[in-house]
Amino acid sequence: MSTIAYRHADVDGFKVFYRESGRAGTPKLLLLHGFPSSSHMFRDLIPQLADRFHIVAPDLPGFGLSDMPGRDTFTYTFDNLANVIDRFTEVIGFDRFAVYVFDYGAPTGFRLALKHPERITAIVSQNGNAYEDGLSDGWNPIRAYWQDPSHANREALRAMLTKETTVWQYTHGVSDPASVSPDGYSLDDYYLSRPGADEIQLDLFGDYQNNVALYPAFQQYFRNHKPPFLAVWGKNDPFFLPAGAEAFKRDIPAAEVRFFDTGHFALETHAADIAAAISDFLIR
Repeated sequence: MSTIAYRHADVDGFKVFYRESGRAGTPKLLLLHGFPSSSHMFRDLIPQLADRFHIVAPDLPGFGLSDMPGRDTFTYTFDNLANVIDRFTEVIGFDRFAVYVFDYGAPTGFRLALKHPERITAIVSQNGNAYEDGLSDGWNPIRAYWQDPSHANREALRAMLTKETTVWQYTHGVSDPASVSPDGYSLDDYYLSRPGADEIQLDLFGDYQNNVALYPAFQQYFRNHKPPFLAVWGKNDPFFLPAGAEAFKRDIPAAEVRFFDTGHFALETHAADIAAAISDFLIR
């Protein structure tokens, strides 16, 4: 079995928790999680890739075991999440790497690619969107908040922070919900229940509109640099539609797209299949 180390990095005074596995000198792979998760979501994937890659999976600022400073000292925007992770890669010596992006990890990782295209060797997107084609009607309550950031519209989004909604995100679109371990959604609910975490997540819901505004820039990066690209997609995702996966081929014609019969958190049910696809793709 591969050994996984659990570490903290000091990123200019900001503590970033991360998981690390694999040998130095092997190709580097950065794993970026999504909402409302943490690097824990990669617990089944990392052991299946660590014999071939040097893997690092950080918790985003405000998530998991990374620092969660108050909103009075840290502004929770995706620009700022990406800035911290950008410096994190420099602090730990990840100079050139492939990146696996999921959900919130996508606008974070794509910002790194925009800023440092020379550092990105390949991209694996697992239900990580960069096209309006991929946004389902499930985004309508959040869109309403973008259009009218009223107290009422912000409060309406609290329904997305409940344990019931988190469980639903993990089990929707899965053929057998009993195959989904409760560990992931239970841990996510624990982190979401911390004092102040709700307001941080509501801030990020509001700021997500700036990710959509950056879609044209992300797409221009894809056209200009054409990084080796693999989309591995839970086809029953209630938030990011299969059309969003296919859209990558408009700007990167050689992009590979693989669909799996599962939901948003595809690693919960298809970690072995996705690991095999990633390994084959990155080695080639």
